[in-house]
Amino acid sequence: MSMEARVAIVTGAASGMGKATALRFARDGHAVGLLDIDGDGADAVTADIIGAGGKAVTLKADLADRGQIEEAVAKARATLGPVTIIVNNAALESFAPVADIVDAEWDKLMNVNLKGAFLLIQTVLSDMVAAGWGRIINVSAFGAQVGAPNMALYTATKGGVISMTRSMAVELGRQGITVNSVSPGFIDTPMARRAIDGDLFPVPYEQIIASYPIPRLGRPEEIAAACAFFASDDAGYVTGQLLGVNGGTAF
Repeated sequence: MSMEARVAIVTGAASGMGKATALRFARDGHAVGLLDIDGDGADAVTADIIGAGGKAVTLKADLADRGQIEEAVAKARATLGPVTIIVNNAALESFAPVADIVDAEWDKLMNVNLKGAFLLIQTVLSDMVAAGWGRIINVSAFGAQVGAPNMALYTATKGGVISMTRSMAVELGRQGITVNSVSPGFIDTPMARRAIDGDLFPVPYEQIIASYPIPRLGRPEEIAAACAFFASDDAGYVTGQLLGVNGGTAF
């Protein structure tokens, strides 16, 4: 892929898909800000990138807090330069029947999964406008497209991410900024493993993936590859799109 080295921020970069994406971006030559509430976990990934000859900085922040996001972005700019790529990957999960969802849990997930993504975009946007070039990549979820039992809250936040992606793409395209979404299916991440270990699915997870055209769990690196494409110069005429990385399942 055609790729000019730029500065990226990846949220949820301490583990799972965010970690894989940060490592992939660093291999592609980008400087990476690793934004996560887990500062120690992000520090370990940052050290790996720097040890391999890349440029990276840990940005510890709570995405529910605008002030912390602004401080994190200021640190990224001071350390690495203007930010023109962001991957909104960080998310909290929730497995609960509709009747059991309480206001506090609703607000917590909305503040991180949806509002947090918006706040980061809003904070970084001036760098992209000044450059006349930007890549916004929002990680959504296959469940937001088709529905999932006991996940109405989580999928609501990710459905909002999909709608926000499409509207921002329409608004920002003339300024050289593309906005796309990667929609993971069942990916082998710490979040997925917590759900598997807690037996939170209506049927055994092996039964779920056995129904897929590609019958296995996805790898975080496969989500990273999709993010790398959307971040590339080759994707300059691609915006407002939803790319499913889900083993081909359609239900």
